[in-house]
Amino acid sequence: MAIGVGAGLTIGFLALIVIVSTTIWLVERSNSLFEQSALQRTSRIAAVELRDHLRTAESSQRGFLLTGNQIYLAPYDTAKTRARQELDDLGRMIAPNAPNRAMLPRLSEAVGEKIGEMDNSIALKSAGRDADALALLQRNRGKTLMDEINVFLYGAILIADENITLYSAEQQRNASVLRWISAGAAVVIILVVFVVAFTVYRNGQDLKVARDEVQAANLTLEERVKSRTADLAMARERAEVLLTEVNHRVANSLQLVAVLVGMQMRTVTDTSAKDALRETQSRISAISLIHKSLYTSGDVTNVALNDYLGAMLGNLETAMKKDGHTAILKCYLEPISLSTDASVSLGVAVQELVTNAFKYAYPDEKTGEVRVRLKRLEGGKAELTVEDDGVGIALNSAHAGTGLGSKIINTMASALKTHVEYINRMPGTMARLVLTTANA
Repeated sequence: MAIGVGAGLTIGFLALIVIVSTTIWLVERSNSLFEQSALQRTSRIAAVELRDHLRTAESSQRGFLLTGNQIYLAPYDTAKTRARQELDDLGRMIAPNAPNRAMLPRLSEAVGEKIGEMDNSIALKSAGRDADALALLQRNRGKTLMDEINVFLYGAILIADENITLYSAEQQRNASVLRWISAGAAVVIILVVFVVAFTVYRNGQDLKVARDEVQAANLTLEERVKSRTADLAMARERAEVLLTEVNHRVANSLQLVAVLVGMQMRTVTDTSAKDALRETQSRISAISLIHKSLYTSGDVTNVALNDYLGAMLGNLETAMKKDGHTAILKCYLEPISLSTDASVSLGVAVQELVTNAFKYAYPDEKTGEVRVRLKRLEGGKAELTVEDDGVGIALNSAHAGTGLGSKIINTMASALKTHVEYINRMPGTMARLVLTTANA
């Protein structure tokens, strides 16, 4: 038993190390990509602003040359000053290894020459030398310079757009990798729990066989029997203590995974990735509550559903309200016990059903109730329903989301050897499960 438990805990610990290390790296990489994307956006804005200010200055220059009206000089001076500022900003933002870095000196020279040409024409017009000003304009030197400047700025905008696209794609890939790592970690931890539980169960069977052998060995040796019985009782106590400790560590490990997923969720900008991470975090937390209820109660094999579902749904309602959902959750839970494995499946199914009710029952910021009822039936059965007064469901309707929630619900119902019945209440929808309890 010690070898099996030790190996299981070692595997779980190594899995957590891999998760934490990978998550830290992904977070740091995400921050770096965010900073680089911000710099590219700023450089793109600077290039666009420089181009627009030069065009504004050129339009004001031509307006003054054509009309002689001084009103065109105020926007000309402003645009010229802003163009020089944007040129300086662009020079600071372009990376040293960027392909267009070598062209910056020529860009600065062209911008200066363009502004100088416009200043000279305005000075000639102001001095009454209209013919000289017109001759300077007709040389088309200003148009040549503006075409050269536009070529450089278009290239800078194109490079910034390409870099922003690349950085965004890498961020999405990193988010996908983290989702898979989180899912894989949850599977590994669940497998470790099952391995440890099986090892404890097998040890319990061995203890039972050994106790029978001791009782049949020699009834006349009372002291030997007492000693052996005491050893067996102590071993069983150690096994129960160890199982409690395992549940405690598993609950803590799952909570750590949920926290790590929450940290990554805050760094992701993609809405679909953020929603997927939030749902993954809720599912991990639901499983964690099972193990918490096991090590905080005296029974390490059965779960009090009224306590477990009450705590889980309270957490879920708080999370949904933080996301802007306005529905009100009400629970009516009778005291019913269920085995650990079945409680995990039921908890995940209930969480998906309630989440779907919050998301889709009351669209357009409407509010209403979502009611969860758990009651005992005859013949060792229990009924769990999730109902709302919302828009209802249409038969054979497509899922509003990805459909993953419905797949999870059906999978959990199969694990409970039952199925989910959807009833259109008009208005509203009821989801109903009938299951066999631990007291059947």
